[in-house]
Amino acid sequence: MSRRGGGGRWLLLAVVSALAPGVALAQTGGGTTLARTGVYFESYSFGNGLAFKRISELTIPVSVTQGFGNRVVLDVATAYASASSDQPGGGRIEHSGFIDTDVRATVNVKPGRLLLSFVGTLPTGATTVSNTTIPLFGAAATDLFAFMTPNFGTGGGFSSGFASAFPISANWALGAAASYRHGASYVPVTGGSALIPGGEVRTRIGIEGPFGAGKYFRGAVLYTTTAANDIGAGEQSSIGDRVLAYLSTSMPLGSSHLSLYGWDMRRLRASNEADSTTIAVPSGNVLALGARLEKPLGSNAVIVPLLEFRHELTGDTGKMELLGFLLRTGADLRYRLSDRATGVIQAQIAVGTLQDQGTRASLVGPRIGALIEWSR
Repeated sequence: MSRRGGGGRWLLLAVVSALAPGVALAQTGGGTTLARTGVYFESYSFGNGLAFKRISELTIPVSVTQGFGNRVVLDVATAYASASSDQPGGGRIEHSGFIDTDVRATVNVKPGRLLLSFVGTLPTGATTVSNTTIPLFGAAATDLFAFMTPNFGTGGGFSSGFASAFPISANWALGAAASYRHGASYVPVTGGSALIPGGEVRTRIGIEGPFGAGKYFRGAVLYTTTAANDIGAGEQSSIGDRVLAYLSTSMPLGSSHLSLYGWDMRRLRASNEADSTTIAVPSGNVLALGARLEKPLGSNAVIVPLLEFRHELTGDTGKMELLGFLLRTGADLRYRLSDRATGVIQAQIAVGTLQDQGTRASLVGPRIGALIEWSR
């Protein structure tokens, strides 16, 4: 599908994706229904010296997207997740259950120019857990691992936002998006105090367009700031502002299509970390570089080999130290089962290193999955 002549429309799709995954239906129009489900298994085994020997997670995502004309899209998404960690002494931490359910509504106010997004998060996940489960939840949320389910539940909440785009030349466009999230209070640990989440604001600006023969460029900067969380007893938890920069380019390569991308997320020090009543999340930096090659296999199948490198630093002082790095490789196989259904088989392997309190250990683990997407 050609992007030429429709820069603003395509950038609006890219820049709003963080606000509403089903936004493409709002642009294509009609009463399209799109349903997805599948199963993913991810696991990492670690060398000696760490608090975990293995961390595994099984996720079954379910989502349904429904378009109403060419103006409104409703999207409902949830998942069932089962996670576990094996400890060196033979202990085991486990958690299973549904995660929170997101209900999104996207309103196409002005086609190709302005979208509004409203998201309600229903607390169908693990709102309150025992303190023995907290290490498992923390490990699953690590950006280095990129688990399919990084968060198992909150007290729910509501967010709203907008995205807009406009052409800056014949084929290039500039876009911007912003959103605000308000979280409901909940008790995260059994027998503990209620947590009142601070409000979160996200802003995003991006640019995209074609260059050269068949090449295409996308770039964006995302800025997130979160107010301190009230954790009771006169204390608060706080996370510093985050800045994420993303770049990607795609180009034809014979009968195939090559995409190169990279992003860097910097987590700044919390502004109130010196306060004795504040528990601050350490500063950090996550870097990712990757490549994907889409190669057709006949008229119904596409194989997508991929390669990604991730590197994470963290630290509660002025100098950050290595948390770990990993190299992931593998392939996706997409097959058109019918005019309405597409299947995806995913097989990947990751190797790398993780460091904790001066101890460095190797890590290795697979990610396998199967997804089916149906539309009408």
